[in-house]
Amino acid sequence: MASRKRVLSGDNGAQNAAPSGSKRPRLPEGKRHVVALILARGGSKGIPLKNIKMLAGVPLIGWVLRAAVDSEMFDSVWVSTDHDQIEKVAKSWGARVHRRSAEVSRDSSTSLETIQEFVTLNPEVDVICNIQATSPCLHPFHLKGALEMMTLQGFDSVFSVVRRHQFRWQEVKKGSRKLTEPLNLDPAKRPRRQDWDGELCENGSFYFTTSQLVKEGILQGGKVSYYEMLPQYSVDIDVDIDWPVAEQRVLRYGYFGRDTPEVVRLMFCNVSGCLTEGRIFLSVSGEDMVSINTKDTAGIRMLQREDVEVVLLTSSEDPVSQSLADKLATRTGCQVLQVGAEPLDDLQPILKEKNLEWKDVAYIGNGQADARCLNLAGLSAVPGDAPVVAINAAKYTCHERGGLGAVKEFCEHILLQKQKAKSQMEQEHIDRSSF
Repeated sequence: MASRKRVLSGDNGAQNAAPSGSKRPRLPEGKRHVVALILARGGSKGIPLKNIKMLAGVPLIGWVLRAAVDSEMFDSVWVSTDHDQIEKVAKSWGARVHRRSAEVSRDSSTSLETIQEFVTLNPEVDVICNIQATSPCLHPFHLKGALEMMTLQGFDSVFSVVRRHQFRWQEVKKGSRKLTEPLNLDPAKRPRRQDWDGELCENGSFYFTTSQLVKEGILQGGKVSYYEMLPQYSVDIDVDIDWPVAEQRVLRYGYFGRDTPEVVRLMFCNVSGCLTEGRIFLSVSGEDMVSINTKDTAGIRMLQREDVEVVLLTSSEDPVSQSLADKLATRTGCQVLQVGAEPLDDLQPILKEKNLEWKDVAYIGNGQADARCLNLAGLSAVPGDAPVVAINAAKYTCHERGGLGAVKEFCEHILLQKQKAKSQMEQEHIDRSSF
């Protein structure tokens, strides 16, 4: 199973140059050194630190880093940044960091200038894939297909495009007496959409090029071609108003890792801090009481109707009474299981008994004890108020807090991924008949 923490070549903190006395790995004779490079400056004017803003439970830059790492097409994956927080997030997702200089970190600096600096500091690089951090629906197969055009078909530069069916007209400046004119159609013979191939437009997702072209001051040159992406994968976030729209798109079309989510057959849910706010009330009679949000129980029932078993977990470190556990079981229709200080030790035998693997499991937890299970599960989540150690281990961070709808949000996420996997008909090559 792919882990979001996976580090390429065992290097989780490499800077621009190799440590003193060390040597860069030698590649087989004739093999070109190919790297992915994501530019992520800290001084975004539109959305402050948008490159690490959470989108559908994942830092924005995490979406493209996951796709790049899982493609297994690169000798190394890099993030070029001038910001400490972005550097920290990049390393946690398995990237090496190019700490860019002040000269290429200005508002007026171009992408080409930054890439040129990177190439100068890393002379062993032959091919660079400049991936845009704001393209969260990028998948490994997009990168594989485009790189194969470079390695197998001999192109010098390949960039991503999307097909648009939009009629364009000449702009007329305010106060001008000129009349507008059509740019790509004859109004007298206006075609139907199905009779027109449309136009190819750059979508900015990625640009493959050679280091030689970069040194010459160009990204698209030599023998040039394009890689066409379907419209649903072409998401580019420029302004804050795009965020809700992009979040819905990425939940449906984003890349969530190698393991297909439709195999999820079991969910473990930590009661304390997930199903509840983490508080136990004591009645006058001495009975333990907890508050459960009806949104969350509705979410559990949604999973159960889809034949996903849900097991609620209580901790021996913070035990609840048997009578309260019985009430939880009755209320939710779930088995309630007490686990020890290391939940993994108690859950592993259950998976073996049910003939399941961790990729078949969804897990929602809220603490350091849950971290190992969060890392292993095919789908995992934490409430929005979870501690950092749990957030770093999970694949999804809920907007809602524990006891206030986080469980339902995760249940909906599981079902959406299941539906997505079942209905996804797109292949790695575009079927033109779909246009």
